[in-house]
Amino acid sequence: MRFSFPLLIAISVSFFFLACGGETQENTSKKSIFHYNQPNPITSLDPVFAKSQNNIWACDHLYNRLVELDDNLNVIPAIAKSWTVSDDGLVYTFNLRDDIYFHDNDAFPDQKGRQLVAEDVVYSFNRLIDPKVASPGSWIFQNKLVTSEPFKAISPTQFELRLKEAFRPILGILSMHYCSIVPKEAVDQYGDRFRSNPVGTGPFQLKKWLENQSLFLAKNPNYFEKEGSRTLPYLDGVRVSFIGDKKSAFLELMGNKLDLISGLESSYTNELLNANGNLKADLNSKIQFLKSPFLNTEYLGINLNLNQVNPLAKKKVRQALNYGFDRKLMLQKLRNNVGTPAQSGFVPKGLPSYSTTVKGYSYQIDKARQLLAEAGFPNGEGLPRIELYTNKDYLDLCTFIVRQWEDLGIKVQIEVLESATLRNKMTKGEVPFFRASWIADYPDEESYFTVFYSKNPAPPNYTRFNNAQFDALYEQALQENDDQKRQAIYQKMDQLIIEEAPVIFLFYDETALFAQKNIKGLSKNALNLLALKRVKKD
Repeated sequence: MRFSFPLLIAISVSFFFLACGGETQENTSKKSIFHYNQPNPITSLDPVFAKSQNNIWACDHLYNRLVELDDNLNVIPAIAKSWTVSDDGLVYTFNLRDDIYFHDNDAFPDQKGRQLVAEDVVYSFNRLIDPKVASPGSWIFQNKLVTSEPFKAISPTQFELRLKEAFRPILGILSMHYCSIVPKEAVDQYGDRFRSNPVGTGPFQLKKWLENQSLFLAKNPNYFEKEGSRTLPYLDGVRVSFIGDKKSAFLELMGNKLDLISGLESSYTNELLNANGNLKADLNSKIQFLKSPFLNTEYLGINLNLNQVNPLAKKKVRQALNYGFDRKLMLQKLRNNVGTPAQSGFVPKGLPSYSTTVKGYSYQIDKARQLLAEAGFPNGEGLPRIELYTNKDYLDLCTFIVRQWEDLGIKVQIEVLESATLRNKMTKGEVPFFRASWIADYPDEESYFTVFYSKNPAPPNYTRFNNAQFDALYEQALQENDDQKRQAIYQKMDQLIIEEAPVIFLFYDETALFAQKNIKGLSKNALNLLALKRVKKD
């Protein structure tokens, strides 16, 4: 017998409610279940593989870290209730809460989750950097730790992290989901199957995962955080759908079958937003729109390890491309003005060093023509065809830019690849010109400048940028403890990237969350995280 997808989901939902405590069909309506869509399937529920948004959002529901970020991207306590830093910035000592327990699970005696202790932090961090695990997040501690015992349990409630050199962004790095704390017993019991049998301390715990179809989470009854006298979370459960077609997910939202969707897609943007990037007036009573600066810079990257015959090897050609298209019109036509034209360097809005005093590129067609002529290609004459590689999601944006470049006599052919294929070719240096974005891993400008540090491989240095002055400033910034002086160094670095133009700057993104009106407590943050522990569904 073959089941339709909606019927399969209905069966799965029934299973979810029964698994949550044997509820009958008559009283499941009393359950407060938050239902959101994730267009990209989750690949693992193991936090050491929380590389992309689809995995990060799920892991945020299941695990905790030593520290986390508030909505203003300040580092705040989580598992660690407090911490101290040595005067030389090399030793971080964390005092842990003593009331945090892992989810009940078969990995523990009597299936009862035990108390989290400092040894669990040591185990989790050592596992993260273990080459045998091959975590894509192992880089976060690379070249930062002392050789002997970088992670140490001083007592059950005190953990010590030791660095070989001071590194001011380290607390932000510890807020990353790679740094979630897991119990050794569960990893040992499940082995490779830990990806689908997660055990954490988070506000929700796994009930059922039907890969590529639905994920069901239930409230953790032993969660440690409270709001006033009320133990969190407020929700009874979370359901995640994996509807790949964003227009279909939009229709599910409008039909009140989803509580939330994230992001913009050209097939429905004009149905939701007016020309100013605000929710249309007739929808204000039906749904809510949450928008905020997003630490994401969209760009076109240029592989600078180019044969010198390639015109992109010439700095003036790269600068001409930057001057040769209208970013404001692009956002107006394609994104209903959601986002900000990238005219102030690589660091996006939302970080302290971002400033309009950093002068980047604006639309100056005459300046672009002048630079092309100085590069030896007046009106594009003699300029060979350039190939630009992108995925299908950005085809409309690339097409807009390429058409404007045609007015300069620049001919660009767009090649569309699958996202994974494009990333692989970018990593191997097999594409000279490519569409990319950089989303901050943690709230510090260093996360952006690591993209151009010559000692870094690809990723993150997909452009193979190599500049001694930039490298010296990067290393100087890491040693600077005065925030204002450090921001001044960052602005010099940004201005240097603008001058050398290893990228074509496009726009600084904004988050776009669309939710039902009865959803309360959703927060906006510049890392586009989805924390649900304080969310209510009226």
